[in-house]
Amino acid sequence: MSLFEPEDGRPRTSRRVRTGWTLLVSALVLGLVMSFLPAPYVIEQPGPVFNTLGTQQQDGEDVPLIAITGAETYPTAGTLDMLTVSVRGNRENRPSWAEVVSAWFDSSKAVLPIDQVYPPSVTTEQRDQQNATLMVDSQQEAVAAALTEQGIAFGTNVTVAGVDPSGPAADSLQAGDVILSVNGETPSDVDSLRAALAANGTDAPATLVVRRTADDGSTSEQTFSITPTISAQTGAPALGVSVGYSYDFPFDVEIQLNDVGGPSAGMMFALGIIDMLTPGELNGGQNVAGTGTIDAAGDVGPIGGIRQKMYGARDAGATWFLAPASNCDEVVGHVPDGITVFAVSTLSDSITALDTIASGGDTSALTTCDAVQSTPAQSE
Repeated sequence: MSLFEPEDGRPRTSRRVRTGWTLLVSALVLGLVMSFLPAPYVIEQPGPVFNTLGTQQQDGEDVPLIAITGAETYPTAGTLDMLTVSVRGNRENRPSWAEVVSAWFDSSKAVLPIDQVYPPSVTTEQRDQQNATLMVDSQQEAVAAALTEQGIAFGTNVTVAGVDPSGPAADSLQAGDVILSVNGETPSDVDSLRAALAANGTDAPATLVVRRTADDGSTSEQTFSITPTISAQTGAPALGVSVGYSYDFPFDVEIQLNDVGGPSAGMMFALGIIDMLTPGELNGGQNVAGTGTIDAAGDVGPIGGIRQKMYGARDAGATWFLAPASNCDEVVGHVPDGITVFAVSTLSDSITALDTIASGGDTSALTTCDAVQSTPAQSE
């Protein structure tokens, strides 16, 4: 009788094999359980795409994303798409490990630590409100940039954006106040406001006249005496407020886009406005997408989620993509097949690219992110 067989003749399973199978089954069970547990990550993926020259559904009706009244407008064609990024997961509903692992292998998605997207000190509601405010501000900057590019004059106001509750203006000024004058002088920009406060100093109160808008839309002028204090950040006299700009446009531009936040659509809104205000088709009737913040001077700034936005643009049918030059480090090596990406730093750069596309010109002469990345940095 063999030493390795039981009396009934069946082969005996070695202890090593049994242990191996036990470990394998245990690992599979553990992996299965882990795959359904929430992970400390969220997933960024391409979101909805909106044609700034088109419409979207609101209350069952198609409404234009950009509506201009009080100025002559012209027909458009093709698309000037703005892109969005959607986030899968939040602190209350985190994605599973299985979803996270799957996203790691999908080049159109990005896995980010949840604290990076949803800081512990900021609630989801606060984040949504901040993004909504950024969207409203970017729309105003887009209109200002478009009119500046077209040489159309408009008024600029220095406006209170926020008030430090421990600062000298805490009991006087409110967010939204338009600063009409400081000691009788009208500040045209932030620098002139700072100059007026510096001239006043901290030994006596400055006289500020502001225009305040009430909840019912009515406005009134109010006068305050506020003694500046030295700012810990600048070392100069300050009121303890953050300031921005508001504008008085010569005609109405209404941008209607629900449930989208952030400032990254600014450049595409500006291009859409210019296309509507000028004869012909700025894009040559082709499908163009892009992203980037904008300011009133027409400078294009960086945005988040550009890799996901490139995939969203490609999937929506765009063949050309305008990317902020400051995002080129994230673009190079990650452009999906089917689209061509140009790098832009200003609104004028974007218009040059569109003019070349529309005329069938030599697009190889336009700046790409590869060229931006290969240009050595200049030092002074």
